[in-house]
Amino acid sequence: MSRALSLTTDPIDRLTWRIAWPMSIGMFFNTMYNVVDTWCAGWLGTEALAALSLSFPVFMVVMVTGSGLSQGTTALMAQAWGGGRPEEAKHVFAQSLLLALAAGLVMSVVGNLAAGPIFRLLGAEGSYLTKAQDYMRPVLYGSIFILMPMALNAALMALGETRHFRNFLIGGFVANCALNPVLMWGWGPFPEMGVSGLAVATVLIQAGGVGFLGRQAWRSEVGHGLAASHFKPDAAVLRQIAGQGVPAALNMLTVALGVFVITWFVQRFGKEAVAAIGIATRVEQIVLLPAMGLNTAVLSIVGQNHGAGLPERVREAWVTAIKAGAGLMILGGFFVGFLRGPAMRLFTPDETVISHGSDYLLTSAITLAAYPILFITVFAMQGIKRPAYGLWMGISRQLVAPFLVYQTLAFGLGWGLWGIWWGITCVTWSAALFSLYWGYRRFCRPSLSTIKAVSQD
Repeated sequence: MSRALSLTTDPIDRLTWRIAWPMSIGMFFNTMYNVVDTWCAGWLGTEALAALSLSFPVFMVVMVTGSGLSQGTTALMAQAWGGGRPEEAKHVFAQSLLLALAAGLVMSVVGNLAAGPIFRLLGAEGSYLTKAQDYMRPVLYGSIFILMPMALNAALMALGETRHFRNFLIGGFVANCALNPVLMWGWGPFPEMGVSGLAVATVLIQAGGVGFLGRQAWRSEVGHGLAASHFKPDAAVLRQIAGQGVPAALNMLTVALGVFVITWFVQRFGKEAVAAIGIATRVEQIVLLPAMGLNTAVLSIVGQNHGAGLPERVREAWVTAIKAGAGLMILGGFFVGFLRGPAMRLFTPDETVISHGSDYLLTSAITLAAYPILFITVFAMQGIKRPAYGLWMGISRQLVAPFLVYQTLAFGLGWGLWGIWWGITCVTWSAALFSLYWGYRRFCRPSLSTIKAVSQD
């Protein structure tokens, strides 16, 4: 059995990769999980595919709630654990489970009441509306099982342990491949559920994740010795978790809104352009996966070392993750630039779509290295309990700047689609350079007294 990590004493470079790689591998399988759902929905017809797409905004609310809760809990627990306050870390963990339970119950009720009107607002009616509701109903009723694994994993991430979540995501992918056709078509003793079967499979897998991750969390250092008193509702701690989690969740929502903004501009150039950006961003997301685990690593490492009052290790963690992420994406950009045409042809034979998508991927090859700089700085700021930075950065990058830059380049200067593609590059790199400047000021130049003052917030 490998030795437990010490996030406050082990070498930073070793810690970074030890935490990041399992998470990156897990996220790859999580991405493929969604690909399998889309593929299976395609067997059921166009309406089933459209129902999944239509359900995305509602499903996104569930996911960002869980992600915000997880990030907030990890930051608070890591701070307490690194600061030598294990009882406080355990208390935060227990309270986060209560918050996940309450949020799941609220979503089950409110979500089912709101889903129908939202789908109608988006233009669904008849059998199309029915299928969208058939898919979302099990997801909303099972919200507790979707939120709980994220809360449980937050405790493990606070200790720098990401291998268990990786194993859960790999197991979930395999289970999804088996359950989807069984529940969709009603093989064996199971009734035919159609598109609902995809949702039921997800809820069952997440419920299994509660058991698996719960067992690992209870066996960990932070789970050992949990008492009933830790689960007594504590308004002050619940407010702290919400104070860290809500800005993180809202930041993720700005990402979803940013996709809507880009699509709104692109659709003015035709359906081929919309199809192209959809495929190209999927390629881009796959290339980004190796660097995404660094976000978790920097959150855990910065959180514990900030709580322990070790500013030099906080600085080293941020710098190490920035260098690693940017380096990986410079290499990834090289391959994207040279293989953009073949990558597009994997998804479509339409030459117009391939041409538009290849143009976007050419600019993406230059943009890729900016994303780790942005994300790592946001997660590092979360690690020192400054989550509002990510929210304001998300609002400016995803909502404010695009309307000014895309409109000017695409239509004001007449660059057309190239204006949007280069606009994305300009907006992203501008935000990344600002993040680099802000991160340098925050992590490389603060005095020890400032670090200690922040850690006591």
